[in-house]
Amino acid sequence: MTQKVAVLGTGKIGEALLSGMIRAGWAPADLLVTARRPERAEELRTRHGVTPVTNAEAAKSADTLILTVKPQDMGTLLDELAPHVPADRLIISGAAGIPTSFFEERLATGTPVVRVMTNTPALVDEAMSVISAGSHATEAHLAHAEEIFGAVGKTLRVPESQQDACTALSGSGPAYFFYLVEAMTDAGILLGLPRDKAHDLIVQSAIGAAVMLRDSGEHPVKLRENVTSPAGTTINAIRELENHGVRAALIAALEAARDRSRELASGNS
Repeated sequence: MTQKVAVLGTGKIGEALLSGMIRAGWAPADLLVTARRPERAEELRTRHGVTPVTNAEAAKSADTLILTVKPQDMGTLLDELAPHVPADRLIISGAAGIPTSFFEERLATGTPVVRVMTNTPALVDEAMSVISAGSHATEAHLAHAEEIFGAVGKTLRVPESQQDACTALSGSGPAYFFYLVEAMTDAGILLGLPRDKAHDLIVQSAIGAAVMLRDSGEHPVKLRENVTSPAGTTINAIRELENHGVRAALIAALEAARDRSRELASGNS
């Protein structure tokens, strides 16, 4: 792999991406990083052997720029990059809610842009990264983005019109599961279990259920029915979940996350 890739604004997700790329075969010498604080940049150099540069230097020398700054900082970053980014550079945006047109309007005409929404399981190489092409991105650009983000998990291509929905489902998705585990742990304590034992029971159950969903090919309804005996414990629990509107609450929550993604795209803070 000879193309130079720069990660701009390297936080936790950016560092996870770097680490995954190195394990997948990228040479650290071909990876550039930028960070707001000099000590953070030096930390990345020491830990991974990558080269810290300025944003302008990254724009001039890297073939691919991965922008991982917060959505509210993206406009300022593009103002800094625009004078230095040739139209043949691939721009990959990881910012929630910001459409590819936002970048295309601020960079040289014809600049290829790919929009990616990944999530925090990238930290353990189990990310779900959703990839969409901008107006000038080709099949080769999409394949390159898949190669990069495939180093930290699974990738999926979708039309950009579906990105806000994907942000609600998978970008924010890990938080919903953490919230559920938190609530179930509290329930375990209420039922008389020590916190650590309740936590272990729930986490392993979650892992096992996720693997079954991934590997069995069965519909989740079928898997749930397999656990739900007539007049048993599970159906009593399911009844209470339905009585309390948990399904409707989840749907409403994801709609709210999608709507917020759209607000970010429109520039509302």
